[in-house]
Amino acid sequence: MCLGVPGFVVEVDGNMALVDFFGAYRHVRLELVDQPVAPGDYILNHVGYAIRRIPEEDIEGTLEMYRHVRAELKATGERRDV
Repeated sequence: MCLGVPGFVVEVDGNMALVDFFGAYRHVRLELVDQPVAPGDYILNHVGYAIRRIPEEDIEGTLEMYRHVRAELKATGERRDV
């Protein structure tokens, strides 16, 4: 199963963005994203590419769902890259 990971855009430089994924900072490519991205936006990342700018009205629900997945994995002791 593939999982897109939500992240907070810290800075944008051309087609690259520095994104905060729950405290892990990574560079993400922006060529595939569906809308322009700016610092302060949230994106959905898949294998190093932003594939969607998360609409403001969907941010909290998306983050809560991801927090739930992380908490479940932690509770079961599973170690995954999520």
